[in-house]
Amino acid sequence: MDGEVLDSIISRLLEVQTARPGTLIRLTEAEIHQLCVASREIFLAQPNLLELEAPIKICGDIHGQYSDLLRLFEYGGFPPSANYLFLGDYVDRGKQSLETICLLLAYKIKYPENFFLLRGNHECASINRIYGFYDECKRRFSVRLWKVFSDCFSCLPLAALIDDKILCMHGGLSPDLSRLEQIKNISRPCDVPDSGLICDLLWADPGRDVQGWGENDRGVSWTFGADTVIDFLARHDLDLVCRAHQVVEDGYEFFADKQLVTIFSAPNYCGEFDNAGAMMSVDETLMCSFQILKPAEKKPNTMFPMRIYVAGMPFDICKFTAIDSESDQHETKKKPKLKIGISRFACRSWLPLHHTLFVFIALDKYLVLQLIWQHWLKIIRQQINNRELEVQRCCNNMPWPNGHLL
Repeated sequence: MDGEVLDSIISRLLEVQTARPGTLIRLTEAEIHQLCVASREIFLAQPNLLELEAPIKICGDIHGQYSDLLRLFEYGGFPPSANYLFLGDYVDRGKQSLETICLLLAYKIKYPENFFLLRGNHECASINRIYGFYDECKRRFSVRLWKVFSDCFSCLPLAALIDDKILCMHGGLSPDLSRLEQIKNISRPCDVPDSGLICDLLWADPGRDVQGWGENDRGVSWTFGADTVIDFLARHDLDLVCRAHQVVEDGYEFFADKQLVTIFSAPNYCGEFDNAGAMMSVDETLMCSFQILKPAEKKPNTMFPMRIYVAGMPFDICKFTAIDSESDQHETKKKPKLKIGISRFACRSWLPLHHTLFVFIALDKYLVLQLIWQHWLKIIRQQINNRELEVQRCCNNMPWPNGHLL
């Protein structure tokens, strides 16, 4: 790709740093097509299991929240001043998936040995066809461009290994993963199957009430217990599993005696949660620290970084929060509103299918395919008293989007 064209694209994408959040960037379809083609070639030239070296900064889900992506770079340093690894889920949900993925691909092309992107479960045509990216591409450019992105996404690497000690992926572990070489041997481009190693790397979740392997509420892949993590790390001489895929209140959350960490980098997720976002920095000695982007619901132009220094492994945490006022600290302690997805609700309710879908669409004003559970409770009570409706059992085989909640 021509260097001047690439620099021009990056320059335009960064011009909005001082503009109102949500300002759209003017790129041509031909320029975006070039980004997809050039980055696809780089992805295929690099291994499926990236072998990286510290120092490096690790980011979780972005989900089209472009303004927050720019804040991450403001606090962590714009490439190439720092090395980056992103864990997937760049598109869907947010309003600026195109700007988000275009900047990330542009940096990948500009700095191929310093900037790395993994595949998330939303970098899959069957998922981003439903959750917003397809509609954004169609509205702003064309369906043809969405297909070009799909070809690019199918070549993204699936996992990364940092200094042979920290294993990173979007989702989680797999019962089919006995050797790390299995990840290296997966051929690309590839689709995401309904089960198996690829699926689990993108979809699996840790579960606090699980021992070994258990069913996943998403309706796909597995949940795995702390015992599974501890055993896996011991067998492969690893110190830490680093993954994304789940909203966590503080932007990061430990599991399995701090041997697994979940990182989520989209604060105020979908405008509905009061969660913080986080970025994990790994220095040359593999000491990890977290930089926190606090929720900014009341002060949209202020997001304060809070560093949490972690000495050695396992983690020994000390917080230094000199920049935080009491009100700021209180704001981060709010619990995310409990939500339930339409697929999960359908499996647990006694509403007619057509009426359930109608009500869901009417209430889901943010188009995130989730609603606060109190809304559902109100609807359930109304329908239980409605004798005119023919009530039928909603069960797992009804045509919801594969039971996917996130």
